[in-house]
Amino acid sequence: MSKMIQTEDKIPLLGSTSSIKEPPKGWGYRHLLAFLAFLGFFNVYCMRVNLSVAMVDMVKPQHKDDQNSTDNECPDHSLNSTNSNDGEFEWSTDLQDYILGSFFYGYILTQIPGGWMAEKFGAKWLFGLGVLCTAVLTLVTPIAARFHVGVFIAVRVLEGLGEGVTFPAMHAMWGKWGPLYERSKLTGFSYAGAQLGTVFALPISGWLCDQKSFAGGWPSVFYVFGGIACLWFIVWTLLAYNTPADHPKISKEEREYIESTVGVKEDISTPWGAIVTCPAVWAVCIAHLSNNWGFYTMLTTLPSYMKNVLKFDIKTNGLLSALPYLGCWIGQNTSGIIADYLRSNGYLSTVTTRRMFTFFGLAVPGVLMILIQFAGCNQTAAVAMLVLCLTAGGFTMGGFQVNHIDLSPNFAGVLMGMSNTWATIPGFLGPAVVGWLTHKHDTRAQWQIVFYIAAAVYLSGAVLYCLLARGSVQDWNEPVRGVTFKHGSKKSHVSEHQRFPVAIE
Repeated sequence: MSKMIQTEDKIPLLGSTSSIKEPPKGWGYRHLLAFLAFLGFFNVYCMRVNLSVAMVDMVKPQHKDDQNSTDNECPDHSLNSTNSNDGEFEWSTDLQDYILGSFFYGYILTQIPGGWMAEKFGAKWLFGLGVLCTAVLTLVTPIAARFHVGVFIAVRVLEGLGEGVTFPAMHAMWGKWGPLYERSKLTGFSYAGAQLGTVFALPISGWLCDQKSFAGGWPSVFYVFGGIACLWFIVWTLLAYNTPADHPKISKEEREYIESTVGVKEDISTPWGAIVTCPAVWAVCIAHLSNNWGFYTMLTTLPSYMKNVLKFDIKTNGLLSALPYLGCWIGQNTSGIIADYLRSNGYLSTVTTRRMFTFFGLAVPGVLMILIQFAGCNQTAAVAMLVLCLTAGGFTMGGFQVNHIDLSPNFAGVLMGMSNTWATIPGFLGPAVVGWLTHKHDTRAQWQIVFYIAAAVYLSGAVLYCLLARGSVQDWNEPVRGVTFKHGSKKSHVSEHQRFPVAIE
């Protein structure tokens, strides 16, 4: 089966495009890696979002005397509910927002170092230990919360430090394992574990909080998810490998198929200056920040919006809070498959594909954020819009979210670390803005301001990405005077003019 390779789809491999191997039939070890990574991110996000639900049950209800009841407020249908929440901690709304955002203060610090370490020393142990670190800290969370709120915040910061290496490490891994025309769907499936983890964790966290006979209710949320992640770490260490060349059981056909488009590089110094000054890299950073502003705003504060504004009880809160992330999971997997299909069959170039999916994934949520005001207190309509918003956002997986690997397979981990550093800012700034806008007047009108801000960020990111994005491997991906690839035990030198094969229209 012949494939048309677009002019800008340069491939860092030996020889010409004719050396690209056909994909081996059936299940391969690249698919096993995707499944293991999927489960890893599933656990990562279970441990990240469980606090958003558990917090509702941990804290005594806040009485806001200066919050006016107006015709704009939604009726409370849970007034007769027998499921009351006395809470255990007397934490102010501002303190709760700070606790929710504290994770990201640690998370932002290890993005770029994580990407660099993954490229330098291998991603397997970095990714695995990042998840394990988060799991152990999750297990001690109830003890920390009851000891002192400052210790609790410190634990959340440390969780962020551990989890901060996960995305850069996995991006670096896909830079070695992701064939050119499979990288969107394999990477998309891996990262979609984060969305399914959110879908799972939100309702299960609500249910566990209600089981007072099991570890006291809310503490069980941290024990269950932390324990499952520890079990995942054991499986990961036994089955995952840094590169196809390291895998003892991979078939010759699958290894050659992967290496024909990504190669196997020696140690190469990171071209920091070229990366920082590359407009295409900044396009990814801008899109990543824009996407995460809306995503993290919803991730960390959606349970509170459901409870305080739309008046859902804790059980319904967890279930309906999860629906938007189920939509995002569907969008991510769908977009990855479609994007690779369009590129591999020559219907669209890589840059056109990335721009199209990114624009759709940012512009549609931006418009929906503006329109959500027309849902009023109609709970069904409001939830439907939020579901559509994050479903459309999932389509960015076929866009900027794998663009790092297009630009530089050799430094994909570093690029992810750089873009995710910027994209982590909304993790603590978004909840702070929500808290500032709603801590005195937790009303639908104030929340609409939150949605307007998110809309402006979404739409700005969509436009700027389309202007600056590129889809080809950048010149700084490899040394200017040549690069040494190692295939098995043999080494071959590639001169400057051989770095990329002749492109075929």
